Amino acid sequence: MKGVIFTEFLDMVDTGFSPDMTDRIVEIAAPPNQGAYTSVGSYPASEMVSLVQALAQESGRPIDELLFAFGHYLLGRFAAVHGEYFREAGSTFRLLESVEDHIHVDVRKLDAKAELPAFAWSQPGEDRMVMDYSSPRGLAKLAEGLIAACIEHYGEPIELSVESRSEDGTKARFVLERRAG
Repeated sequence: MKGVIFTEFLDMVDTGFSPDMTDRIVEIAAPPNQGAYTSVGSYPASEMVSLVQALAQESGRPIDELLFAFGHYLLGRFAAVHGEYFREAGSTFRLLESVEDHIHVDVRKLDAKAELPAFAWSQPGEDRMVMDYSSPRGLAKLAEGLIAACIEHYGEPIELSVESRSEDGTKARFVLERRAG
């Protein structure tokens, strides 16, 4: 898993909870590097799982709630750092359509070994999009948070629902429906 995901997660904990909380969850999760992640490094996904579990334990919040919140936070960071993607797309549907064929292609140019989730989409109507998420990491709730934050970013009247989600979070189907504004 890319280090930027780890650094952003720890930043979210710092700002959303406290630096002391960050220290506690790193101590509980006990990653081999003592939480010294670099944005360009790669780390085992199991370390992220341990950090999220530690945050759930320390905060008393459910893991799914924390993953959704992290997805929401992460979208904001992506928009700040990679604003060109957001400006170029101009809308929720267009940005989400570009994930596999544009954004993930650019990520792989930087790191050919990047293990990214897969997103497939279809648009059965002008105002409806269906996105299928698949990843062995089981972070469907994080993906849902990213999508929800994308809708908010563009301020569009789009309703997001989860049509299906595997128990382990490795697969999910998200349905986005544009409502009359």
